[in-house]
Amino acid sequence: MSFPFYIASRYLVSKKSRNAINIISIISVIGVAVGTAALIIVMSVFNGFEDLLTRLNNSFDPDIKVLPVTGKTFVPDSNFESAMQSCDFVSSVSYTLEENALLQYNGKQVIATVKGVDDKFFQITGLDTMVVRGDALLYTGKASCAIMGAGVAYSMGVICDYLETLSISVPSRTAEIKGNFSDAASDLLNNVTLYPSGIFAIQQEYDARYVVVPIAEMRRLLEFDREVGAAEIKLKPQTSPDEAVKQLSAKLGDKFKVLDRNMQHEYSYKIMQSEKWAIFMILIFILLIASFNIIASITMLIIDKRNDISILRSMGADDSDIRRIFFIEGLGISFVGAVIGLFVGGLICWLQMTYGFVKLGDGSGSFIIDAYPVAIHLIDVLWSFVAVMLIGLFAAWIPVRFVTRKLKEN
Repeated sequence: MSFPFYIASRYLVSKKSRNAINIISIISVIGVAVGTAALIIVMSVFNGFEDLLTRLNNSFDPDIKVLPVTGKTFVPDSNFESAMQSCDFVSSVSYTLEENALLQYNGKQVIATVKGVDDKFFQITGLDTMVVRGDALLYTGKASCAIMGAGVAYSMGVICDYLETLSISVPSRTAEIKGNFSDAASDLLNNVTLYPSGIFAIQQEYDARYVVVPIAEMRRLLEFDREVGAAEIKLKPQTSPDEAVKQLSAKLGDKFKVLDRNMQHEYSYKIMQSEKWAIFMILIFILLIASFNIIASITMLIIDKRNDISILRSMGADDSDIRRIFFIEGLGISFVGAVIGLFVGGLICWLQMTYGFVKLGDGSGSFIIDAYPVAIHLIDVLWSFVAVMLIGLFAAWIPVRFVTRKLKEN
């Protein structure tokens, strides 16, 4: 143990001659601990919401989505199929086709996005696990079915009893207006009739917008033969999405854009990350203000130990040794506060994850989850600790640099 470190550790734990110094030192440790705990808790709550949204998105969105660069549809020809089969990280591929349409049910009308999917869609996503009423069926016998978002179903009063049918209409791409427009309106619309088989609840973005139907019915509505709107891909376990996007982009060329889950929700992802780090910087600023307690504590300690400084100089300690003593003392206060804050913050997060003490809303079950989600990420803990120690370094350097110089001049 070095001489400056030994003296600093003694100063840190020993009782000072003036009680005010002890109080300010304790306040300094508490301030750093509270700030560090707040960092861990807030960052973990943001992580919890991010993980929750990711899990919800995973129920409807694929690992990888391939879209045409121009136009809304493409035909998956032999070259496209060969590119998919040549990628050993591809577990399954589902083709989808979606368009806005007019929905009619029991006299009520709603505009929604109708998504046609094939039989592999449930292998790609977890939509079948999010059905809260009815069944996740695309067919019942020979009849086609529709799986509706909870928001769409609620606005139309849908009941999955296979008695009432759902009518879906879109404008025809090829029909021509002949005679009076109002008389020809029915000829200008393509219609299909399906039975609502199930209602899913994921999040408002999907629930109030989507209706899932067989892709054959969508092609009939849009007068297509083999066209699809997107190829949705499920990756094999342990596959890096970034590497998958890179390889698929190279194989498919510039006619297609390949999107991972973050790219599919790029705007929302960037907003959440920006909010998270904005809150992080605000809390860091609060910690920076709290560090003035450390400056005051070290300043008063240096003044209190003037006699000790003289004794240490007479024993052969130079100015750099004396500065290191009080510098280490300041870092010690930050370190103790940071460790306590990490422990307290981690403990609170663990209790929330285990018992869910802090509820969302009134606990009536109107939310997807009952309690605030929390997820502790090691990288956030590391960044918080590094930030606190850098602030502590700054707070310790200021009084040591200027006060010891002033004492030397005197």
